[in-house]
Amino acid sequence: MARLDCKKEVVPFTAMASVECISVILNTLYKAAAAKGLSYFVYVTYSYALGALVYLPLLFIFPRTGLPPLKPSILYRILLLSVIGYAGNICIFKGIEYSSPTLASAISNLQPAFTFVLAVIFRMEKLDLGSSSTRAKTIGTILSVSGALIAILYDGPVILSSSSPSSLEYPLQTPETNWILGGLLLVAFCILVSVWYILQTHVIKLYPAEVTVVVLFSLCTSIIAAAVCFIVETDTSAWRLRTDLALPTIVLYGLFGPTFTATVHTWGLHLKGPVYVTIFRPIAIVIAAAMGVMFLGDVLHLGSAIGAMILLVGFYGVIWGKANEETMSKDSASADHPGASPDGEHLLRS
Repeated sequence: MARLDCKKEVVPFTAMASVECISVILNTLYKAAAAKGLSYFVYVTYSYALGALVYLPLLFIFPRTGLPPLKPSILYRILLLSVIGYAGNICIFKGIEYSSPTLASAISNLQPAFTFVLAVIFRMEKLDLGSSSTRAKTIGTILSVSGALIAILYDGPVILSSSSPSSLEYPLQTPETNWILGGLLLVAFCILVSVWYILQTHVIKLYPAEVTVVVLFSLCTSIIAAAVCFIVETDTSAWRLRTDLALPTIVLYGLFGPTFTATVHTWGLHLKGPVYVTIFRPIAIVIAAAMGVMFLGDVLHLGSAIGAMILLVGFYGVIWGKANEETMSKDSASADHPGASPDGEHLLRS
């Protein structure tokens, strides 16, 4: 019984908290490496190429049978996924370079709100203001956007700063104009990620092989990134990786970047549900703020803290609305089929 409780409670808790910590560490490492000259074009190219190589063996370890043929129409959609994903990566890495990992962690909570707005625009979801779920998602979206604007545009007094100089050799204080530009790039990243999730859902329905789609996505993204990098990065010395910080940052991102995070989140959603996965978001903001102050010499302003809190309230409003909508849908299905038991009910009875 204790082993079962450990598997159902301790392991998911550790996994979700670890993913949030890893994401913040990767963002902090990137900003530190960028301050020492790492090109974000080179960073994205190497990281996705490494990710494709690491996850390619999974196609042979976990082969899928009975799949539909991989038609050109599906490959075109995966290529579009790669273009959107690459543009999103450029936005977030340049946004972090201009702002801070703390702002990136806060702004990332806009994704559910933008996904909801896009779902309404593309008529994937109905805007029924008479429903409590829709009202919660609408109010949550408004609060999320308002919190993001406050975090980006309002500084306020400093509430947390490093008492000692940054351990890095380069000053990382961000001018106000760059901070605003960085915040806008992070917002653009959230919009692109929302579009990416909607398109990915469509691709998975057409070709239900997640590992294959992920590997092809990583491979296409690395090719696109390499082509853009050859055009934009004229300095050939930028391709040489110094072992001090650039190489470990790229290796860690290739191993524990978006693909790893998506895998753990998918497992957590299956085991505990969406609300459980999302409650760990504040951990990322707190860790990002602490690491930014200690290792990057960043300062935390009151505006960023207030904006992040409002954004989180909006984030949880959207998530609650979505969870409540799914619960009502399941209850309605159970009422239509009274003889059917909800998933897992037989386990509770035994």
